[in-house]
Amino acid sequence: MLVALLGWGVSGLPDGLDHRDRAVPDGHRVVPVVVRPGDTLWGIAGRAEPGADPRPAVKRILELNGLPDDALVQPGQRLNVPVP
Repeated sequence: MLVALLGWGVSGLPDGLDHRDRAVPDGHRVVPVVVRPGDTLWGIAGRAEPGADPRPAVKRILELNGLPDDALVQPGQRLNVPVP
């Protein structure tokens, strides 16, 4: 289930977090991020929940975006990412 993603970020806020967040049923907020070259899904998950095990966040990112476990994303692709 380890999926490599290439890059992410949204300009405007540190660490690529966007001010246009929204709540989802599990109590997390979701922020849109734009995939950038060089990053991984694990990196995105790690920035979204620093210090936490990234595996649940990776799974949730895949679910929120309707992506299969073996999905590959491209730079410029927009993803919804959960944050606590």
